[in-house]
Amino acid sequence: MTTHLPAQFQAEVLVPGSGSGPVLVLTEPLSLWGGLNPETGEIIDRRHPQAGQSVTNRVLVLPSGRGSSSASSILLEAVRQGTAPTAIITSETDGILALGAAVAREMYDRAPPVLVLGPQAYARLQTGQRVEIRADGTVLLRET
Repeated sequence: MTTHLPAQFQAEVLVPGSGSGPVLVLTEPLSLWGGLNPETGEIIDRRHPQAGQSVTNRVLVLPSGRGSSSASSILLEAVRQGTAPTAIITSETDGILALGAAVAREMYDRAPPVLVLGPQAYARLQTGQRVEIRADGTVLLRET
């Protein structure tokens, strides 16, 4: 009998923290300002491929944010409302998302960790998989 060990990746940590949950991969960047309802956690940008999906209690995986610097305030409000993702993983550094999470940590003492994964590790993540994020930036992929 062989034991399948989970894949493990090291991410760059923009906002530290830990979290776990099912993955939601966005195939395009998302502007939280006008694209996410912070009261429900639903993606409301009807032009976005994942419109109608909820980010609440999921590990949000997206190439990057898009657009307005106001996106940080939407993430902050989602944290306050309890509808934020449990973690955010991007493929490139996104200072606006990191700012929203960092301010949420200061104001509410909770926030999703924000991480950046290299292209090979990022490509391994798929909607529905479960991941665990450790405080040091380790991402454990639980194969399904």
